[in-house]
Amino acid sequence: MPEQSGRPGEFGMIARYLRPLADEPGAFGLTDDAALLSPDPGFDLVLTKDMVAAGVHFFAEDPPASIARKALRVNLSDLAAKGAAPIGYLLGLALPADWTEDWMAGFSAGLAEDQQRYGIPLLGGDTVKSPDGLMLSVTALGQVPAGGIVRRAGAQPGDIIVVSGTIGDAALGLRLRLGSLDKELAGEGATHLLDRYLHPQPRLGLAEAVRQFANASLDISDGLIGDLGHVTRTSGFSAVVDAARIPLSEAARALMAVDPTVLTTILTGGDDYEILTTMPEARFAAYQAAAARAGIPVTAIGRIVEGQGAPVVLDRKGDPISLARASHDHF
Repeated sequence: MPEQSGRPGEFGMIARYLRPLADEPGAFGLTDDAALLSPDPGFDLVLTKDMVAAGVHFFAEDPPASIARKALRVNLSDLAAKGAAPIGYLLGLALPADWTEDWMAGFSAGLAEDQQRYGIPLLGGDTVKSPDGLMLSVTALGQVPAGGIVRRAGAQPGDIIVVSGTIGDAALGLRLRLGSLDKELAGEGATHLLDRYLHPQPRLGLAEAVRQFANASLDISDGLIGDLGHVTRTSGFSAVVDAARIPLSEAARALMAVDPTVLTTILTGGDDYEILTTMPEARFAAYQAAAARAGIPVTAIGRIVEGQGAPVVLDRKGDPISLARASHDHF
């Protein structure tokens, strides 16, 4: 990117805003074409990549620090679901032609704060000019004890289905941003819902408990029922979920009381970035206790069952709930 209107060019921008984030020796101060990283002895590397684009995963007018946090945290959420501890990340940054130094300063500050919070460095990446708006690609690297990764496949009939935190908040927050849900209905809870969409909370505190107790695990990014379907398909079974047991925030519960149709959004909307696990019921109490020590609530919402097909969601009467779609689809 050439220098324009007093802004630094590509390499000046990297030196000013990104190099200070790369304090790991193997990053070489972002002066080389690659980084060097070795997992601890007896550990496996775990790698994940998520892309986020303006107008698809965030709003272009969102604060730059919030955009940075979201891009990084959605990847850290994937690591947590695999039972991995993060050790670094790579950043692909496609900037629109009208980027400003104020924007870049806010963006790099958001990354710096989260790097300190989660104990990880920037290791490298790439920067380009984007003709179609801001896009970011983060590759997060983590490590697990050798052989300890927890995959989607592995759920067994009789396993209970457990989720962390509360479900549906971010999807309801997005609807508030888009204007398809009346903010007056959300009342004082609107602030909570909007923040849950803007700032995912990766459940890294659960990683060790996931490794210890879960048969299968993934993070809920595209919708509770759709992501549960990924687990059942790869494991070769099906699932039954009790809608009444799905944990809701006070804000979501208040919306449900005045508009029961938001249940579909809660079940399928996505952007939760909570952890869904399956495990034998006998392990749940220990898992719940470990989660409580990490300050993270977990709730059993259903069970893995024999058979094939999409997960079935039951209402309070035990009748199946019909859903037009199971999750968000990027295409």
